[in-house]
Amino acid sequence: MSQARSTNFSRRGLLAAGGALGLGAALAACGDDKGKDAGSDGRAKGGGSGSWSFTDDRGTTVKLDRVPANIVAFTGVAAALYDYGIQVKGVFGPTRTTAGKADVQAGDMDISKVTILGNTWGQFNIEKYAALAPDVLISTVFDDAGTLWYVPDESKKKIAQLAPGVGVSVYDRQLTQPLQRMWKLAESLGANMKAAKVTDAKKRFEDASARLHAAARAKPGIKVLVGSASDQLFYVSGTNLSVDLEYFKALGVNFVEPPESAKKQGGGWYESLSWENVDKYPADIIMMDDRSSAIQPAGITKATWRKLPAVKAGQVIARSPEPILSYDKCVPLLTGLAEALEKARKVR
Repeated sequence: MSQARSTNFSRRGLLAAGGALGLGAALAACGDDKGKDAGSDGRAKGGGSGSWSFTDDRGTTVKLDRVPANIVAFTGVAAALYDYGIQVKGVFGPTRTTAGKADVQAGDMDISKVTILGNTWGQFNIEKYAALAPDVLISTVFDDAGTLWYVPDESKKKIAQLAPGVGVSVYDRQLTQPLQRMWKLAESLGANMKAAKVTDAKKRFEDASARLHAAARAKPGIKVLVGSASDQLFYVSGTNLSVDLEYFKALGVNFVEPPESAKKQGGGWYESLSWENVDKYPADIIMMDDRSSAIQPAGITKATWRKLPAVKAGQVIARSPEPILSYDKCVPLLTGLAEALEKARKVR
């Protein structure tokens, strides 16, 4: 990971980022599908008649005289909307890998059908953005200041002049809350929330949550460490602030928790360790950052990593610190951890 990227993440209080609801309340009620306009490809079409209004998680209300047709979104948000049948025009954020394939944060989107305004931190082509004649820009929010994720600080004022912004917060709350908010946003944009694919995904999410809860109760002694790897440092995340980890913890998963004093340099999100000290926190399962900005487990060559009991036992799984906020994409996050717990043995 480049030093520039590390500095930006620290400044924004996030490198390994990723409401308290019971399982029975994990799913929001299905909305009606009145006035929804779907094209021949089954995807919702924006720009319908009637005004549009949405109040985002920053308390900002965006009002337009029609449902947005030209939507630009952070890649992960665009991927979530795609799962609900909403096709965006442009994206910014990790979209295409160096190998030319879709980034993990692009989900099921066909990235050849969207205009990529920026693929890495700090990139955002304002000229291309203006050419799309955007109706609205949508991103996630990882802080309490309402900062739209991956919108560069140096150009955010120019970007804001071209279209209003909508933020879905993923800061210091459980996964179920932003999932419900994304559901409401997609519904407002014309998605058919009664479609079988959509309702089935919600049911699978609820079932997967119950499975993880049962697995955690059955293996309370299994300790899970959450990490992210760079060339020089290994980052250990605490559960506070991250939507996925806060939810998993509420379901009973036993996580390694670095002390707050150790997470100070990481803005409260994570503790930075040298590779010589990667064994500071004994763990039975290690969850590793699956984003393209992080070194993946297969690419870690440090001898201290290979000596970790969880690594030697093959008890290393992927984690998505920036989950795609559709129920469909969050099911594997739950089932992957549940399966790991079910199979895990204590190795500390």
